[in-house]
Amino acid sequence: MFNIFKKKSQVDAKLFYHTDVHSHILPGVDHGSQDVMESLEMLRAQIDMGITHVMCTSHVTAETFENTPETLTEAYNVLQKAVEEEGLPIKIYPSAEYRIDEYWTKEYEAGHLLPMPGKRILLENSFAQELIGIDNMMFELQIKGYRPILAHPERYRYYYDRKERYKALHSASVKFQINILSLEGYFGRSARETALWLIDQNLCDMLGSDMHNMEHARLIKEYIGSKDWKKLCQKYDLPNRIVNDREFDF
Repeated sequence: MFNIFKKKSQVDAKLFYHTDVHSHILPGVDHGSQDVMESLEMLRAQIDMGITHVMCTSHVTAETFENTPETLTEAYNVLQKAVEEEGLPIKIYPSAEYRIDEYWTKEYEAGHLLPMPGKRILLENSFAQELIGIDNMMFELQIKGYRPILAHPERYRYYYDRKERYKALHSASVKFQINILSLEGYFGRSARETALWLIDQNLCDMLGSDMHNMEHARLIKEYIGSKDWKKLCQKYDLPNRIVNDREFDF
């Protein structure tokens, strides 16, 4: 007898780029992956979506995750060994998502940074209010040879009624990285609408998974297999506008 309640087949969906610039896959250093087995499972999900290079951008924040280049490199070495032992066709890179706070100031002034290849550095603004002097800080970073990326600008609510700040920061050569999860609706209606506005205004340079766990992986996989995603990519010609792969020389 046929099973009329047969499960739907898994969505076969691939991203149009191969470099994830924002993920929390390093084991045991923040509230992303908690152990190596979970990290490997997340990496397999990345591979399944067409990703071949992953920036491991673990949180660096005051009090909660006061990571250093040493703690992050140690976790990276453990995961890299496991990736090699499993023979996974993916390359990982140690880096961080730096919350702009007092711990960032201390680490930055001491030169304790772990940027991505090409001195790209992922920065997370406060969710409460914009940092005073952020424009000068971004300029100073660039003078020192760093290339700042602002993580998920669509999630900073204090910009929603001050959209000119988006344009000011972006025009100052700060790249913007939008979360696919925001487009999926995971962070709410306002974040999704703002993400779409940023794309429409040509203020989105990169997309990222911001993957913390396998539930995030599942949601992303389902979304990139949806009609909404395909329409978005076609309407805004995202494969030609998103620079995830072009920003790195592997």
